[in-house]
Amino acid sequence: MAPKLDHNIEGTNGFCRTCLTDLPPRDTSAPAPPRCPNCHSPRLVKPEQVAGLSIAHIDCDAFYAAIEKRDNPDLATKPVLIGGGVRGVVSTACYIARVDGVHSAMPMFQARKLCPDAVIIKPNMGKYSAAGQQVRQLMEEVTPLVQPVSIDEAFLDLTGTERLHGMVPAKTLCKLAKHIEDKVGITVSIGLSHNKFLAKMASDEDKPAGFFSITSAQTRDYLSAKPVTAIWGVGKAMGKKLNRHGITHVSQLQRMEQAELVKQYGEFGLRLYNLSRGIDHRQVRKTDVVKSISGETTFNEDIADQERLERLLWRQAERVASRAKKTGWAGYTVTLKLKDNQFKSITRSKSLHDPTQLADVIYRTAQPFLAKECTGRKYRLLGVGISNLVDPGDSDPQDLLDPDAATRAKAERAMDLVRNKFGKDAIEKGRSLSTSKQALPEQNEDTDPDPRNL
Repeated sequence: MAPKLDHNIEGTNGFCRTCLTDLPPRDTSAPAPPRCPNCHSPRLVKPEQVAGLSIAHIDCDAFYAAIEKRDNPDLATKPVLIGGGVRGVVSTACYIARVDGVHSAMPMFQARKLCPDAVIIKPNMGKYSAAGQQVRQLMEEVTPLVQPVSIDEAFLDLTGTERLHGMVPAKTLCKLAKHIEDKVGITVSIGLSHNKFLAKMASDEDKPAGFFSITSAQTRDYLSAKPVTAIWGVGKAMGKKLNRHGITHVSQLQRMEQAELVKQYGEFGLRLYNLSRGIDHRQVRKTDVVKSISGETTFNEDIADQERLERLLWRQAERVASRAKKTGWAGYTVTLKLKDNQFKSITRSKSLHDPTQLADVIYRTAQPFLAKECTGRKYRLLGVGISNLVDPGDSDPQDLLDPDAATRAKAERAMDLVRNKFGKDAIEKGRSLSTSKQALPEQNEDTDPDPRNL
């Protein structure tokens, strides 16, 4: 009897992720080859691993650190941390530093203790944004359905692209990963599944330069062993609540009825029911909407003095306004953020009658909130931002109740012209000039929950 050959249902018998060579038909009674017959790489993708899957999540590996290593080869074998000084936090830790237990959002002083040999680099958001745009453009060459989640990650829907690219979505994604590495100089990890929830989980399974897929048949078993906190939307508080009720793993949710979960947890119970079973009806939606523009500063020392805080607020307002003008946005809502020396956060927001992109308006809206919180309390962080963004065409009309507002706006725009021509330090307003060097920020970064924000 002739041996039965394994012919892929979708036109290939699997492929090699390293060289993208299609694997030849094989005798299914014989063991699968452990390596690519062309390049001898063990990174093989079997057809049964990816059949019918077209929803992907791509995540750049240790993005900020990877860009710095790309630009400075001397850093290749060194632990690199991106972030502020002693008082700041880690924005990104390279994989070498992660071996010592360092992770993003960790206080820098703690990271220094864990990894004393780390090279610490302040963020260069302009450089990272440029690289992120390159990655996104390469994604959009593969499919128009690209939904950015942050500067360094996105969902992609490759449904129906087989005829366009002449290959299954899994191979198209691996080819894209090679293009990103060749053209941008960084690696990415790919998660592939039948919905967004599972694609995101899959991309975390194999890093760096990884590929992981979850088929419909694998979904329930894959999820069952996960802790409940693996479910999208289950944070620390909800995780503790579920734990108090004796629910620690997804397998327990899988055994519960929908009515029981809804009765216990309301609308969120429906999410628990669906996601624990791998049900996610969200579509990958192309979006270019920026939700907010913000900046924040972690101080070298705790500050209680209102005058110093107001000077720093002005600097942040100028920074946000500058970015709003450059990117063509105006915001209806101004938000002030403070964090005290006990790490307690305070957020205050105000919606304006008309959208703004002026530092003067941003500052004057946030300043009363700041003044109210200056009661002797010491602060380690200050931030300000605008949201509910719109086209700036109708922004900052003349304020009849404040006749001097037009003069201030005119002066600000004149300063913008000088800075655009001679550089951002060519001219400064009095508030900036009087800022104490001791109060200068050691770190500036965007921390909005939607990382498409500027």
